[in-house]
Amino acid sequence: MSDAPLFAIAVAAELAGMHPQTLRQYDRIGLVSPGRTAGKSRRYSVRDVAQLREIARLSAEGVSLEGIRRILELENEALALRRRVRELETALADELLRRPGSRVFAAAEDGGVIPLRTGTRTQRRTEIMIWRPRPEPLDE
Repeated sequence: MSDAPLFAIAVAAELAGMHPQTLRQYDRIGLVSPGRTAGKSRRYSVRDVAQLREIARLSAEGVSLEGIRRILELENEALALRRRVRELETALADELLRRPGSRVFAAAEDGGVIPLRTGTRTQRRTEIMIWRPRPEPLDE
């Protein structure tokens, strides 16, 4: 979902089904913090509008504004943690690929991973070999 500030307050309010004054109040109390232009006008992103809709849904279900603030805070924290996990998984995968002999493995029938030494084959025909060629060294 895009975090780019796109919508003026009137457009964002219409998209969220709210009054512009409600958006100003939510900005003041920190529920949704839109971007600002050089002239200090609010600009809402697609993500902000989705968050405003979620606030409206939770409010309609009887959740207090403080409860909504806490829910949004936890959701944003979970999103940041998921992004960090993906980043670390990518870094780990890259590191494992750089280690000689550590990049060959097989998938077991039950979905488990079986590490193999370079040059060895699996013992069972039900396993699949997955490999990646080493990058060619650059000629200098």
